[in-house]
Amino acid sequence: MTSQKNHKLCMVPGPVEFHEDVLSSMSTLAISHVSPSFIPVFGESIELLRKLFFTNKGQPFVISGSGTLGWDMVSSNLIEPGEDVLVLNSGYFGDSFTVCLETYGAKVTQVKAEIGDSPSLEAIKEALSTKKFKAITITHVDTSTGVLSDVKAISALVKQISPETLVIVDGVCSVGSEEIRVDEWGIDIVLTASQKAIGVPPGLCILIASERAIVIMNAYENRKAMYFATPPVQLIYALHTSLKQITSIPLEKRFQQHKDVSNHIKNSLEELGLKFVPKTREISANGMTAVYYPDGIKATDLLPKVAEHGVVIAGGLHKIIGPKYFRVGHMGISVTEPHRQHIEKTIEALRVNLKELGYKGAN
Repeated sequence: MTSQKNHKLCMVPGPVEFHEDVLSSMSTLAISHVSPSFIPVFGESIELLRKLFFTNKGQPFVISGSGTLGWDMVSSNLIEPGEDVLVLNSGYFGDSFTVCLETYGAKVTQVKAEIGDSPSLEAIKEALSTKKFKAITITHVDTSTGVLSDVKAISALVKQISPETLVIVDGVCSVGSEEIRVDEWGIDIVLTASQKAIGVPPGLCILIASERAIVIMNAYENRKAMYFATPPVQLIYALHTSLKQITSIPLEKRFQQHKDVSNHIKNSLEELGLKFVPKTREISANGMTAVYYPDGIKATDLLPKVAEHGVVIAGGLHKIIGPKYFRVGHMGISVTEPHRQHIEKTIEALRVNLKELGYKGAN
């Protein structure tokens, strides 16, 4: 299916390229969500999610919707109107999570980083010392900037200063490409979506809740049906297939693959003289790269030409610097199956078209 005529390689930070077996899994005939043949598939998918998130205690939820539905689930179920929430802001999605929380009545305090940086532990410590927060939210990878936040260190700091504060992680652009250990790091909520490094078409909001943050999903995991709504059966078949692939090798190897490919792409673009939005490699995401355009080249120059070369990349998203940079996604099979040559095709498309646009660094 990925060899369809005129298909352009989708190298944006989600949705990603999907494995043929995942797409084929969606081609099941109509089936009831309480069918004896579907129940074990859903149940095993929940068990596999526990492996992906390194949790024995956390409860996975798989719901029809986008990743941002997770914001609503958190805001409407865990935060009462008037309660204080600390939002760590490393880009566009910190702003958006804030809007969602405030819509449900939360009193939000933000710790904002400069563009291309993440909030420092010192700034977080200072904010936590000012009042008691019901929750703290961390954007693990902000898709607008490609900045990676140190969830492990932040969670440890919260446990030290304000142990009653819930640790909530927006992992939409990180789960599957970045290490995240729910039990070991003491995380209460991780929310994500299907269409990025998990490698399943858009349509599933996936959320892991700790015992503190808490059940219907238990029934399916115990191979029993229980009505809560009609789940997207075909997407869950696809999720099951993808999770089986992901967990078939040690997750540590998968994380290292994403790190190695990320360094390869960044090194290649750095050799062209390009500069990145994240200020350092240490806070750069492994599943995407945010790159400033060279002087004199605009989005309307580069993006259409790269697409003509058969590769689709994304423009900037951050409200302040949006027109100044572009984004390349590198997750899932584009990373784990190098024989597909997705990464090399993307680098070559950028190099060739920057040169055609007169950029000297691409020579």
